[in-house]
Amino acid sequence: MKKLAAFILSSTLVLSLTACSSDQQEQTGNGGADTSNTSDTAAQPALDGNILIAYFSVPETDGTDTVAGASRVVVDGEVLGNNQYIAQLIQQEAGGDLFRIETVQEYPGTHDELLDFAYNELSENARPELASQIENLDDYDVIFLGYPNWNADLPMPLYTFLEEYDFSRKTIIPFTAHGGSGFSGTIQTIQELQPEATVIEDGLEISRNSVPDAQSDVADWVAGLKG
Repeated sequence: MKKLAAFILSSTLVLSLTACSSDQQEQTGNGGADTSNTSDTAAQPALDGNILIAYFSVPETDGTDTVAGASRVVVDGEVLGNNQYIAQLIQQEAGGDLFRIETVQEYPGTHDELLDFAYNELSENARPELASQIENLDDYDVIFLGYPNWNADLPMPLYTFLEEYDFSRKTIIPFTAHGGSGFSGTIQTIQELQPEATVIEDGLEISRNSVPDAQSDVADWVAGLKG
């Protein structure tokens, strides 16, 4: 009898262990399916949707040599602002529409005067009135946003621009031509002003001295955004 009872008990334990093993395999299989579904959902590329390339650029029209610090580049005899030129290169690579952020206030065309003017605007926390408007913002999903780095900050017209428009559920991709400071803290400022937008932190920063030869850098950067 004892042997029979031991046999029955042993058989029961084997069946129980087999059932537990099956349950665990089933749970592991379900978990694997969930993980597989997650990995199949790849991150969307930044350039997903209709594109607008908005930029603020002040070409300097005085005699300052371009490579000595002027915010301009000459293309086929036409004087362009650095960020204006980069915006055109981005359009060549990514497509989309160009939009120039313009102000009622005309900015000085000489280098030193422009620096002084920009510093005074920053000191006053000015909000320059915009002279151009985006009429069909809802048509766009991706906003390239270009600007110079003035005093380690956004130009004040960019504050006006980002406070007037709502870029919720859109992707903002910054780019800048700078004199050595890169983006400084401007990308974080954009995030603060547009908290419901997706702001790409891997923006394009190009030294103003390198702008005339920036085409390959722009092409590589845009290719990376396409995923």
